[in-house]
Amino acid sequence: MLTEEAHYKLLRLLEANPSATQREIAKELGVSLGKVNYCLQALVEKGHVKAKNFKNSQNKAAYLYLLTPRGVRAKAGITAAYLQRKLDEYEALRGEIEELKAEMASDT
Repeated sequence: MLTEEAHYKLLRLLEANPSATQREIAKELGVSLGKVNYCLQALVEKGHVKAKNFKNSQNKAAYLYLLTPRGVRAKAGITAAYLQRKLDEYEALRGEIEELKAEMASDT
């Protein structure tokens, strides 16, 4: 399964570009095509994404991936958790930088 960050990025990418191909998604996320296929199927089964064929597309494998209302709510929850984790990481890094500055000042 995808990490929280990759899950967030996948839902964000689908929301911004519902017509993205699985290859484009895989390249953007830096994961295998098989993993994207597996995760998209899981999102469809959960009711977070609806996959629709392009009716007038020459490429019969072309799909439109639309976030459902349930998917939009899931994305909001994942976004909040992802943001909190990034804020925690930022605070920890900021504290480490302050410690290093203090150490440098005491060494001179």
